[in-house]
Amino acid sequence: MENSRAMRNMENLRITIIGLGLIGGSLARAFHERMGMKDIIAVNRSGEALQQALRDGAISRGYTEMDSSIYESDIIFICTPVKRALQYIDDLSGKVRPDCIITDVGSTKGELVTHVNTMKNPPCFIGGHPMAGTEKTGYASGFAHLFENAYYILTPCKSTPKPAMESMMDLARGIGAIPVIMDAYEHDRVTGGISHIPHIIASALVNMVKGLDSCGGSMQMFAAGGFRDITRIASSSPEMWESIVMSNKHQLKELLDNFVKELERFKKIMAEDDSQALLDFFSSAKKFRDSMPASRNGLIAPIYELIINVIDKPGIIGEIATILGRNNINIMNINVTNSREFEQGCLKITLVDSESVNIAFDLLKEAGYKVYMNK
Repeated sequence: MENSRAMRNMENLRITIIGLGLIGGSLARAFHERMGMKDIIAVNRSGEALQQALRDGAISRGYTEMDSSIYESDIIFICTPVKRALQYIDDLSGKVRPDCIITDVGSTKGELVTHVNTMKNPPCFIGGHPMAGTEKTGYASGFAHLFENAYYILTPCKSTPKPAMESMMDLARGIGAIPVIMDAYEHDRVTGGISHIPHIIASALVNMVKGLDSCGGSMQMFAAGGFRDITRIASSSPEMWESIVMSNKHQLKELLDNFVKELERFKKIMAEDDSQALLDFFSSAKKFRDSMPASRNGLIAPIYELIINVIDKPGIIGEIATILGRNNINIMNINVTNSREFEQGCLKITLVDSESVNIAFDLLKEAGYKVYMNK
């Protein structure tokens, strides 16, 4: 059966998801809730996640190790770090049906595509990278609408048939994503610059402050507000980022060289007291940053926050929480920002999605509060 024909009735597909974490669990939920799929198999080392997914109805069967029923799948999603994904590709090759699509969801694609391209009898593999996620991990953190309006990058191999690519594009659209076909090595250069390097920089910045914070922890005490926001991604899984860096180290070396050159250029401008060059440096960055669309999901998970300028008085947090609660707006977090040199207000509310932010913004504005969106 050709892939294109198999996709005509997507609800009848047999899907296997290897790795039921944030992305794998969200895929299972999306396939079940948005596309009506009923035959979803999951393989996961943690039996607890499998049991929860079965209770949720997100999967129909779950195994803690590979089962022969997997080989009859129409599509297999490998939702593991790259090194383990390589092993699964080797294990599955020659066992699955010839028309079975094997794909992954990792942040690097070059190593996987190169591996498949050098196999004597490669499976039908398509590299996949849904550009969505959060800093939280695990099945419990996932949700069906995680991929809505997010780019879903697809990187074909030499042996990838056109019908298989069309099928994966249809599937990405089915879960609300925007499919984009891209060369694997160009993908790794792009994601290296806009995702991997920022994570490295955020971690380096935190480590720098940690190393310099010898005055009774003063830096840590004041490192709230903006510093905490721009280094938020440093709280991501260390194990995941070790795998990403090792898989993309050649691209990252070149990108880091360019970043170091930019820092050296800035140091030279500063040392020469070149006021106009400093102004141009910051103006250029502001102009390019402001031109980026705020409505599109990117590789780094967005922050769904509102900042409110309020007077500190008894009951103010309760008033705001009541307004939002009466309108079914779920508040994930609410806190007072003590270090807010570049903030527009003192009360920060974290919400679940962009729709909640927009509704809450209108509600609080109508109630007379000064409200600002984090952009």
